[in-house]
Amino acid sequence: MEATKEAETRPACTGLPSAARGGPVSHAISRAARLHRKAAGRLLRGLGLHAGQELVMMHLWERGPARQSELIRLLGLDPSTVTKMLQRLEQAGHIRRLPDPADRRAVLVEATDAGAHLLTEVEKAWGALEENTLTGLTPAERDQLLDLLVKVENNLCTKDTEDIEGTEG
Repeated sequence: MEATKEAETRPACTGLPSAARGGPVSHAISRAARLHRKAAGRLLRGLGLHAGQELVMMHLWERGPARQSELIRLLGLDPSTVTKMLQRLEQAGHIRRLPDPADRRAVLVEATDAGAHLLTEVEKAWGALEENTLTGLTPAERDQLLDLLVKVENNLCTKDTEDIEGTEG
């Protein structure tokens, strides 16, 4: 209860809806994630990408061609969302989708030469996003924030896995 009262007095928490008072950290994460995605979108727009599409490209650059089903799993998104992303990336000439030679029912996704040329620009955009996001934090605070976010992510991944396993069977 004390943490909730303290959170309500912080500038970033002003206007905290009463329904969110039991979860000021969750509310702050939600707001920060939305603003981060919006900032990423602004930086990527000049490259002809929408926020989220760069994550698809990062997987393809790092791992090479991948099945569409694998990208869906890696990104943790709905199949329809990934399909729409891939359609847009394909229309822009950044990727191509082909039948997987190992399984003709599966779709293989690969970066085109035009898509490969985005790598350096996306790296620059993400570097700028990182600096904008962490402005004012010391190196120690940056490390601490990363450690805490990894713990939060692990908690949520574990819970997500438990939810999935609990609904099967």
